[in-house]
Amino acid sequence: MTFQYRWLLATLAFTTALSQHAAAQTAPAPLPAVATIASLEVPRYMGTWYEIAKFPNRFQAKCAANTRAQYLAQPDGSVQVLNSCTTADGSTTQALGRAQQVGAANSPKLQVRFAPEWLSWLPLVWGDYWVIDLDADYQLAAVSDAKREYLWVLSRTPQLSPQAYEALLVRLKAQHFDVQKLDRTPQTTTQR
Repeated sequence: MTFQYRWLLATLAFTTALSQHAAAQTAPAPLPAVATIASLEVPRYMGTWYEIAKFPNRFQAKCAANTRAQYLAQPDGSVQVLNSCTTADGSTTQALGRAQQVGAANSPKLQVRFAPEWLSWLPLVWGDYWVIDLDADYQLAAVSDAKREYLWVLSRTPQLSPQAYEALLVRLKAQHFDVQKLDRTPQTTTQR
């Protein structure tokens, strides 16, 4: 092996090691896994929840105010989901879906789909619905997914006290959520 060839190999090895070191220094550390609550009593979770805030997403782009979700337990153990909101022109739009728990009967991990029943065999029509924060009285909840792409703050009442909201934001920050991305949802309807 010639000197020039050895010099070239050594230079390449050094450059590769240097670039790998630089990449390791600039790459952000992976976030810990999203933590859910310990267990969910599904019957207590049923009923109406008002959206207080959310990460912006494409499927709620038309919603301007009064977003809420109504959950109704079904005989087969699934949950009927009826989401509704008021659009910019004042009309109401609705989406009917179905949710199912993943794992045990007290699992806080659910999957939800809004696609037609006949497509339910496709994994891509199901989305994560993980309850990641819930008060003991089942009055305030935060829901997300495994990748922190989505986040919803839900309340049993259309309005939430600033203190309760700020305390929840502290807990969400501790879970590495970028709470600056949250959009507050106007709730102008009265509670039903």
